[in-house]
Amino acid sequence: MEWLTHSQTGFQQAARYLLGMRLTIVALQLISIAVAETMVALAHRAEAVILPLAYGVLATLAWLWFTRRPPRSTQAVSLVLIVDLLMTGVWLYLTGGYTNPLVSLLLLPIAVAIVLVPLGQSIAVTVAGVAVYTSLVIWNTPVTHEHHSANLAQLHLVGMWVTFATTAAILLLVVGALARRLRQQQAQLAQIRETRLRDEQIIALGLSAAAVAHRLGTPLNTMTLLVEEMKSATPGGKPDADDLALMEQQLALCSGHLQQLSTAAMQARTAQLETLAARDWVARLRESATLLWPGAAIEWRQPAPDCAVAVDATLDQAVLNVLANAVTASPSWVAVAARKAADDRLELVVEDHGVGLESTPEGTLGDQVVNSENGLGVGLFLSNATIQRLGGTLKARVGSEGTTIIIDLPVAADRNSVAGEQV
Repeated sequence: MEWLTHSQTGFQQAARYLLGMRLTIVALQLISIAVAETMVALAHRAEAVILPLAYGVLATLAWLWFTRRPPRSTQAVSLVLIVDLLMTGVWLYLTGGYTNPLVSLLLLPIAVAIVLVPLGQSIAVTVAGVAVYTSLVIWNTPVTHEHHSANLAQLHLVGMWVTFATTAAILLLVVGALARRLRQQQAQLAQIRETRLRDEQIIALGLSAAAVAHRLGTPLNTMTLLVEEMKSATPGGKPDADDLALMEQQLALCSGHLQQLSTAAMQARTAQLETLAARDWVARLRESATLLWPGAAIEWRQPAPDCAVAVDATLDQAVLNVLANAVTASPSWVAVAARKAADDRLELVVEDHGVGLESTPEGTLGDQVVNSENGLGVGLFLSNATIQRLGGTLKARVGSEGTTIIIDLPVAADRNSVAGEQV
């Protein structure tokens, strides 16, 4: 199955509108020739008829190309639009040059280029259109070899009206439709981003809830045993003060974990960053990974560097996505290490012995959706988007012994304040 890029899909959708524009130009050229023949004898009648027919054939072939094998780059689209300008310019040359009222048809490929291709290429198409018009001013042929001044003047006025009405209609239907489609795609992308962010927040909140539930299990079990012991040891008597102190300590610990869950929920809702020491963040990742994959052979290498990092719940989920791919590709061994890099950067290195990734140049992982045998292939793409949003990068190195993924993050500026809080 052949996968299409976002640009190829856009060109494929625009093919129908381009075909409509070109066939309208062909029909207008043929109709104008028929009307002109009723008033004057054209000097190049045969050529003026054959050229629009050839243009119609080329327009159909271009439509088939765009729909079945859309171009991978915008340069090809720009070249096709320049060919449109040249074909229209040659027909105008045979029918009076710049005096032909249909000369405004040169604006249509320029308008389409402004919508479909980048600014630099649309400027090139515009310059080509101006060059074609200028050439028609310098080199042109008369409409007829006979002298019919009154008929030519009347034909020119009628042609100006027809050209204006047709050009306005084509701009409304073709360019307007393309612009509306682009706006719809932008709205869909914005909605997808919002949905993805909300899903990440929900997943992060669920992981926080699972971690808190795991932490609450030990103190609650301790309190239960204490209550049972007090009931059996001192029936009807006053409980021991030490036991009550321990119960109070355990209850305070439960309260602290619940407060942490509330804080995590607030951060996930407001997308606030939390500044943590690198060792505390790695410990939190380790606890979440243990809850998700209790039987996985993950080696957490210590110690973590003495620095701080700004994180949020979505970054935790992005790292866990990377770990999930590593555990799936290499169930027998995965290693995770944090190290300090140059230029105040923190690197989280995930190594495995699997072959889950195709060979790819370092630094390109996550820039596009990759092929995946075990999933949809979008996990690393989404993780990379989250990491880049926080100023980091996602890099990969594929070797004979496995895959090494490096998550590069900026070190937080308030490292000293965080170190003071840990004391």
